[in-house]
Amino acid sequence: MIEENDMFKGLEKRRSYYNIGKNIPISDEELIQLVEDVTLAVPDAFNIQSQRVVVVLGAEQDRLWDGIYDAFEGKVTREKIDSFKSGHGTILYFTDRNTVKEIQKNLPNYAENFDTWSQHSIAMLQISLWTELRDKEIGASLQHYNPVIDDVVKEICHIPDSWELVAQMPFGEILEEPEIKEKLAIKQRVKVVR
Repeated sequence: MIEENDMFKGLEKRRSYYNIGKNIPISDEELIQLVEDVTLAVPDAFNIQSQRVVVVLGAEQDRLWDGIYDAFEGKVTREKIDSFKSGHGTILYFTDRNTVKEIQKNLPNYAENFDTWSQHSIAMLQISLWTELRDKEIGASLQHYNPVIDDVVKEICHIPDSWELVAQMPFGEILEEPEIKEKLAIKQRVKVVR
């Protein structure tokens, strides 16, 4: 086992929390500052900075998830959608396609890689924010209801057309710890070549 440090402890505590509530132990201002700080700190290839984040709070949280429910026309249960709506807020993750296209044009030798690299950076941002939220005793989960919800999200949150929705992270007060999930034996997942 590795020596425990804050980052590792945070990763171990991070789980998919589905039973969340409206009350969180930090202010909205502290939350927004946390999102801004983590977004600035997460690296990406060639410093392209294609990650975009929208934090949805208050009445807009309810409006967002009601809109998502409507977009699915009943194909996702009200109970499922309400489990996300019941949270304090939602972080929406986007990739700015214009930013990616611009660097593809400017660096044609690497052009085919920038889509993948932008996905890497948004994934690093997601796990970093998810871990930091949990460190603040806030539960979250990562959802992927796009592309079905793309239009409603763009309308509700006034999102530019060049921003491509990647994931949704509802978060809130931890009302219940999730069950422990079974893990594969680590030797099935990690190979060492010497």
